[in-house]
Amino acid sequence: MLVDVLAREKNVPRDIVFGALEMALASATKKKYTEDIDVRVHVDRNTGAYETFRRWRVLPDDAPDWNNAQMLSVEEAQDRKPDAKLDDVIEEPIANVEFGRIGAQTAKQVILQRIRDAEREQILNDFLSRGDELVTGTVKRMERGSAIIESGRLEALLPREQMIPKENLRIGDRVRAWVAKIDRQARGPQLILSRTAPQFIMKLFELEVPEIEEGLLEIKSAARDPGIRAKIAVHTNDKRIDPIGTCVGMRGSRVQAVTQELAGERVDIVLWSADPAQFVIGALAPAEVSSIVVDEEKHAMDVVVDEENLAVAIGRSGQNVRLASELTGWQINLMTEEESNKKQQEESGRIKREFMEKLDVDEEVADILAQEGFATLEEVAYVPINELMEIEAFDEDTVNELRTRARNALLVAAIANEEKVEGVDPELLKLEGMSTQLAAKLAEHGIKTRDDLADLAVDELSEITALESEKAKTLIMAARAHWFTDKESA
Repeated sequence: MLVDVLAREKNVPRDIVFGALEMALASATKKKYTEDIDVRVHVDRNTGAYETFRRWRVLPDDAPDWNNAQMLSVEEAQDRKPDAKLDDVIEEPIANVEFGRIGAQTAKQVILQRIRDAEREQILNDFLSRGDELVTGTVKRMERGSAIIESGRLEALLPREQMIPKENLRIGDRVRAWVAKIDRQARGPQLILSRTAPQFIMKLFELEVPEIEEGLLEIKSAARDPGIRAKIAVHTNDKRIDPIGTCVGMRGSRVQAVTQELAGERVDIVLWSADPAQFVIGALAPAEVSSIVVDEEKHAMDVVVDEENLAVAIGRSGQNVRLASELTGWQINLMTEEESNKKQQEESGRIKREFMEKLDVDEEVADILAQEGFATLEEVAYVPINELMEIEAFDEDTVNELRTRARNALLVAAIANEEKVEGVDPELLKLEGMSTQLAAKLAEHGIKTRDDLADLAVDELSEITALESEKAKTLIMAARAHWFTDKESA
């Protein structure tokens, strides 16, 4: 009856309470022995009578961390139970001990702690089952700058670094935040909240704009400078809907509601486009873009704006271009017309020099190839022959000769790279993102094993290989992966 009352009062299953009682009785029993024995207690769910058992696990004689009080060898186990085998558990009944005041107190503490844990788990599971990603509650208390948010019976933690800067929360303030993480191992609140994450602004717009919940409108991405400025990209497949106007609302009511929740954070609403260049142009608004060059390989764009628009495109402290880059996922290089022309001339000069050197042609032929859009030896060697034949200045013999020379040059370079990587560890070559050409560059600098690469800093690798920081970081982490695998297996 007492178990039933406690289970109903704490809203936990009766088996949890019985389990807590069994753990408590086992814990109190173990205190009666000088050895660290293993004890199991079974409580009859109907009568309340209980039985106590001492347990041993059957393990090999050379098992690590052998414990005489809890383990038996196969021979010892078979003396007690003839059919015993490895990993079996042998149990023998022992007398139920009489508990004094201290034993009863210990049992009570174990029971209450187990029920508290079960109650907390039940509250968390009830919240998660609703599928909510936002928590709305009041500030219950402040701990070292972080806020404990109370929402019904649920408690959540809003860390200081996840609060909007210059936001001063006080006890009793009503707060809304996004669930950034669930830490089931935490002793305190298990929900970790955030008011600075891009997902928070996306969820706020979902609350304010019914069309998003109905599936007529979609927020593709968001980028924030918390408390100052944000950008969101919106898209719809329904041509009857104006995505930007829908999010702004009548007289700006919807966007203003979000801005108020975010302590005055200004929100730019951008039209998402499947065309990356068009998306970037929209993300840089209100700046007007003159031209744009996309580099798929480096996942970067050179965006040209005139002198008047440069400051607007960059924004205060680089804010506008940084948010646009985060929103689109592309590296954006802003430049003026003059800087763009200079860069193009330098790139064109580099390409022509490579053609002249590798193909053994004069400047005129190299210039024609560059003007026709050929940038690498691979393109000259392997693009369909009809594309080269369309160049008026070249006849069929010239085209065939150029393709032959390009292929020979690539073959020579490949052989040279193979020679450079002869002493390189095969495991280094197997890394995702590693190529023979890249391995050859690393070998030139004495980097021939995974550990050599793993010891590098990101900027060091970028300097050696000219890789972007993100790609260099990914490669270094791949090289370090075996360290963690080895530790786990050890």
